Amino acid sequence: MSELLTPEAVRERCEALFALAEAGGLEGWVLEPDRLPAAADFVAQVVRENYPSLAVPFHARWRHFAVGGVDRWAALPARDPRMAFDLAITSVLLDAGAGMAWRYREAETGQVFTRSEGLAVASFHMMMAGAFARDGRSARADAARLAALTAADLATGFQVSDDNPLVGLEGRAALLRRLGEAVPGRPGALFDHLAAQASGGTLPARAILIALLHRLGPIWPHGADAWPHPALPDGPVPFHKLSQWLAYSLIEPLEEAGIRVTEIDALTGLPEYRNGGLFLDMGVIRLADPADAGREHAPGSPLVVGWRALTVALLDRIAPLVRQRLGVTAEAFPLARVLEGGTWWAGRRLAAERRADGGPPLRIASDGTVF
Repeated sequence: MSELLTPEAVRERCEALFALAEAGGLEGWVLEPDRLPAAADFVAQVVRENYPSLAVPFHARWRHFAVGGVDRWAALPARDPRMAFDLAITSVLLDAGAGMAWRYREAETGQVFTRSEGLAVASFHMMMAGAFARDGRSARADAARLAALTAADLATGFQVSDDNPLVGLEGRAALLRRLGEAVPGRPGALFDHLAAQASGGTLPARAILIALLHRLGPIWPHGADAWPHPALPDGPVPFHKLSQWLAYSLIEPLEEAGIRVTEIDALTGLPEYRNGGLFLDMGVIRLADPADAGREHAPGSPLVVGWRALTVALLDRIAPLVRQRLGVTAEAFPLARVLEGGTWWAGRRLAAERRADGGPPLRIASDGTVF
């Protein structure tokens, strides 16, 4: 399994399924490559609307801590890289789909947030209140406290009730308990591990992901985010979605600490339902059986594994088209900016326009630990 714990393995296995789709042989899916330029036009339009100056930050959890016009992290009077790692790791691990009904009301501002933004703001306030700390007061995450965290603790912090249900609550709590059992002392100690790997003040992005996959591997209830597909009998297809989302989110605290992260495009695009929904809603891919749109699918089903693989491969293909339309270079506008400025937001916009609940075009049975 260790050979799957790299971003190169993600691309290689996803490309294998994409090649099948190109040949018309990927069960459940039809590829329409002629629709990709129109999708790139739309993404470029969304980038310009979101960031008229094209000063797009990286796709990272830090964006969600600044929703509603309040940069909660930047406003803290004191912060350090280990604290940033504690926050990013716990918050990202809580960032699977929340469901369409859940809401979080922020007491300090009175604003109400949903989905990823709501989960981010809620987890931020939990950590600031000491909910993840051994002493119950400090703004940090301690392994001993995480290992004892219950679903009831999360329900309190996330304002869960019968009228405000959160999908996968127990799965999220179990994930943080396993995090507490897997890390020595605190999650933020990973900063020291990565800083020690830096050479000449630089660290390749893939090293962040590989460290996460090896050090946090035991926490995943289904094993690594790697799933079998009948078309590839020689092994599963890895995605490492939450791990890669976390790797992107650790770049900024590393760079704030003086470590320059290089080769960011070694990481792949994220195979989740906003990016995947973009390609499905734009007709770049379509369901071979339209009735599948009305069914619920398990994360490990061949249809979902195929959808996620096509998403990874198509993100690599749409990125240069988007850059061309924006007049920017790959060096200045890596995939992390394409994701943040365009594809993720484009997928969300299409979902809001096409479905009353703003949900994805495919329904996934989530336990709070995959998407």
